[in-house]
Amino acid sequence: MIDGVSANTLRLIPDERGRLMEIMRCDWPIFKKFGQVYMTTNYPGVVKAWHYHTKQTDMVACVKGMVKLVLFDGREGSPTHREVNEFFIGEHNPKLIVIPPGVYHGWKCISETESIVVNCPDELFDYDNPDEHRAPHDDPNIPYNWDIVFK
Repeated sequence: MIDGVSANTLRLIPDERGRLMEIMRCDWPIFKKFGQVYMTTNYPGVVKAWHYHTKQTDMVACVKGMVKLVLFDGREGSPTHREVNEFFIGEHNPKLIVIPPGVYHGWKCISETESIVVNCPDELFDYDNPDEHRAPHDDPNIPYNWDIVFK
């Protein structure tokens, strides 16, 4: 696992009315502080990658559909520098993935329908000076291929 990353299983609480799932609680050890909460969607097969933050920690959960979330440790001096982690998260595997600053991340919708991803970052988005650093999904410096690979 990339240094500073954690994958936390989320608990679904079903009853005859439907389901409830806690995504983030301030009494969990992984909680640092609150910045904002937002959601983003992906259509089937779409890749949204790569980006990283210099200050912000992202806390990502997929609440509808499934995504392949991929992380790449681009931090010089990190004990896991250049390591890649893959997580398959969503309706069939509810997890919250904590992504520290400096770790590239992106995801691909792998479900047959649109996916919905919720992020609870610890910093507020600054429209005038965004903490967002991007690279193309096929950046040759990141050793990852978004194609389906049968093992």
